[in-house]
Amino acid sequence: MKVGIAGIGAFGLKHLEAISHISGVEVVCITGGRDTARLEAIARRFKVPAVLPSLEACLALPEIDAMILCGPTQVHTAQALACLHAGKHVQVEIPMADNLADARALAAKQQETGLVAMAGHTRRYNPSHQWIHHRIQRGELALQQLDVQTYFFRRSNVNAEGQPRSWTDHLLWHHACHTVDLFQYQTGEVAQEVHGMHGPLHPALGIAMDMSVQLKVASGALCTLSLSFNNQGPQGSFFRYICDNGTYIARYDELVDGEGKVIDVSGVDVSLNGIELQDREFFAAIREHREPRSSIARVLPAYETLDRIEKTLK
Repeated sequence: MKVGIAGIGAFGLKHLEAISHISGVEVVCITGGRDTARLEAIARRFKVPAVLPSLEACLALPEIDAMILCGPTQVHTAQALACLHAGKHVQVEIPMADNLADARALAAKQQETGLVAMAGHTRRYNPSHQWIHHRIQRGELALQQLDVQTYFFRRSNVNAEGQPRSWTDHLLWHHACHTVDLFQYQTGEVAQEVHGMHGPLHPALGIAMDMSVQLKVASGALCTLSLSFNNQGPQGSFFRYICDNGTYIARYDELVDGEGKVIDVSGVDVSLNGIELQDREFFAAIREHREPRSSIARVLPAYETLDRIEKTLK
């Protein structure tokens, strides 16, 4: 299978690294950004044969089967639609859209083409969250509350590697998207009650720097989410699952119980890397002509919930 990657920032690199561990898949081109020397160095490192000037140039290659999109949030939907229009399977990084209308348009285009279109909702693939999911599915756990902290420290417009970028991040449509989808995925329910609050907007970036989100599903389970770009301390997301007969704390691919005892999740899947498992699912869905675990259609309810939360913010 021959694939291209558009957008070689922090997550584009994560996908290149993940695919290097997956047999039967070749990255044949990369694109994104004006720093051609940097892209050429990355291409040499990962043995990618071509650095192309645009997504359109990648889509023009007849041998390309699929694209992975890791560019700015604001172009995710347009680029994903372009891939589907060109007859290419597509995986678009989270969030697939920053508004509900675009998310629905993308879902409609996937239905029209029948191609595999998948969003990078990595929490569905992290071994830590998979371990919890399997136990919930088997009836061994009942979720009472998912308590999540998503914290960063940003005073300028930089990416996860601290490098400057041209687009502005968003606590609700990007970072809360992870947790909203995860909560609904773990409970198997769409939130019936939603509420959000945000703090002051940053004078230069124009975005809220602090936010609080609360969700409740019909079964009674709660989700409490705190987000901040003002946190000085450990960065990233921390997930506390408070269940009927156990408490578990997940941080990406790692899991401990409520007392801090490490839980072995090495047997959950073929890798301990959530991004690699996400990519494996994408390629398997293409080969097997099936809907992937985080298809556009399956994650669309998270974007509908985000839209409802945004209305409470206003």
